[in-house]
Amino acid sequence: MYGSLHTGTDGLLRCWWCGDDDLYQRYHDTEWGVALHGENRVFEKITLEGMQAGLSWITILRKRESFREAYANFDIVTVAGFGDSDVARLMGNPGVIRNGAKIHAAISNARVAHELLERGGSLDNLVWSFAPEETNRGLAPDAPVPAQTAASKAMSQALKKLGFRFVGPTTMYAFMQSSGMVNDHVHGCHRA
Repeated sequence: MYGSLHTGTDGLLRCWWCGDDDLYQRYHDTEWGVALHGENRVFEKITLEGMQAGLSWITILRKRESFREAYANFDIVTVAGFGDSDVARLMGNPGVIRNGAKIHAAISNARVAHELLERGGSLDNLVWSFAPEETNRGLAPDAPVPAQTAASKAMSQALKKLGFRFVGPTTMYAFMQSSGMVNDHVHGCHRA
């Protein structure tokens, strides 16, 4: 995919992918590319990026509040304690992605994150250790947008080594974009 610009109904130039959808535009304008920190917030974003695999991000955004309710606001300790009844509850909840592998991965990932915290580590610090030195590169209009980078591959490998699932290099690059580790707003976008 190539970076390009779209003029919104409000007259602002934005990255092409948010189009005229109000929810997408708010996400683009207030969250995407903004530095994200905090153990539970990072866990939420990793979980949602994994849930998005094979789907569009707007699908996840439209379900995000339901996800927060169903996954205890992505509290790592609470989700790490989810059991079979919680899996059944989530599988029956039309407000979230009802994919068994993704649900089990979210719970397993919470357990891994909890173990990391128990050992004095930090999921926030771990993922940010892979942020490139230069984050404010932006994209030239019509420049190719990478699907993955050396940094996202390294992050993916480190998370997988700990036991995380649904954290492939493409998913982790999307995480890096959305969490502000890289700036892939297109030059000319009002957020670039």
